[in-house]
Amino acid sequence: MLKSIAFAISFAAAVAFAPAWAAESTAASPAAAPEPTPDEIVTQFRNDLQAVRADVIAKQITLTADQASKFWPLFNQFQSEQNAIIDAQLKATQAYSASYGKLTDADSIAYVSALLERDVKIQALRASWLTKFQSVVPAGTAARVIQIDRRLGLVAQLKLSSQIPLVH
Repeated sequence: MLKSIAFAISFAAAVAFAPAWAAESTAASPAAAPEPTPDEIVTQFRNDLQAVRADVIAKQITLTADQASKFWPLFNQFQSEQNAIIDAQLKATQAYSASYGKLTDADSIAYVSALLERDVKIQALRASWLTKFQSVVPAGTAARVIQIDRRLGLVAQLKLSSQIPLVH
């Protein structure tokens, strides 16, 4: 059972993020572009994540022209608010990574606290936007959007956390 769950998560991660990462591999040669800064890498990661979310959601919901004209601007606002939360988590992860070799108890607590704060903020954001989305699309569609966003968020969290060593 656990093997099938692990396989499903791995498969979902590969499917969800392959389009964004495949595009990166076809970019210009390394000699043509300077090495990206850590902030640029974080921004690109977040932008790729959000582009994949929007694409998956667009493929999984059916909207009338009127609903779409109202929904997508709201979804863009939702993603903007989500970006601030994602950025805070990625900055906390960068700080954790930078201090990992000389990690103090305070550093460990600060990092885990940032993760827990992210979880609370994301949950509150989704709950709030579920109501907002219902103002422009049917309740079932709004629920589906949040469900898909949550699933993709879980996959992203799994991918990110699997690359981060545990505190010591």
